[in-house]
Amino acid sequence: MIFCSIDWNPNPEIYRIFEFPVRYYGLFFALAFLAGFQVMTYIFKKEGRPVEQADQLLLYAMVATVIGARMGHYFFYEFPLLQADPMRFFIQMITPPFSGLASHGAAVGLFSAFYLYVKKNPGQSYLYVTDRMVIVVALAGFFIRMGNLMNSEIIGKPTNLPWGFKFFRDFEFNPLGDPAMVVARHPSQLYEALSCLLIFTLLMWFWSKKKAKTQEGLMTGLFMVVLFGLRFFYEFLKENQSDFENQMTLNMGQILSIPSVIFGLIVLFYSFKKAKSNS
Repeated sequence: MIFCSIDWNPNPEIYRIFEFPVRYYGLFFALAFLAGFQVMTYIFKKEGRPVEQADQLLLYAMVATVIGARMGHYFFYEFPLLQADPMRFFIQMITPPFSGLASHGAAVGLFSAFYLYVKKNPGQSYLYVTDRMVIVVALAGFFIRMGNLMNSEIIGKPTNLPWGFKFFRDFEFNPLGDPAMVVARHPSQLYEALSCLLIFTLLMWFWSKKKAKTQEGLMTGLFMVVLFGLRFFYEFLKENQSDFENQMTLNMGQILSIPSVIFGLIVLFYSFKKAKSNS
């Protein structure tokens, strides 16, 4: 039997506690930090570093992710609101339930937080920290995109491929919820989730086998180039997140991915140049 599409209709809410909804997205978001804590603790133990430093680093990362991702979403995707009504823009940005988060904003927040962490913890270089944290960030990306999948958000464009998903709870492109209007779409969330899981696996393997012989910055640079390089191409398969992007040749996700890739290339250049000078 050939399946032409996959029906996707999960309830994003798991259950309610006193009318407060517990959602799969929140569960996956929490799992991202819990799994990240376990991975970073394991890395620090293997390298003979105090576990307390792993706790502190993950706390920096957690705060930076939430603040950076929230601010990134509003400044990158809700900028027309800032121009039209600045007061409403800032009120919505700081008001729960914080439904809009942007990965590029999270990246800016994280790299800023790592700088502050290194300042408070001498003896660890900036790139040493980022080389280990990108492993955790890749794993977190897997969980976050799975949360997006459960929410039926950040959906892909229509497709005839046999693994296309019919998002029956997509009310952005089907506001009336008419099942007859649902078409099979690229499961772009799943594409990115699996890519992040693969990147995490490769980085974790590389660290476990090559960490003693790897120059600082190599893993960070590769992570930025591969992750955001893939993000740039995946955006061709995704629907735009904001209406203003419909008038653009490249959408906001692609525009923001370009400097992210360039940053990764700069880190790689610096990494190899420093390794060559030390050899």
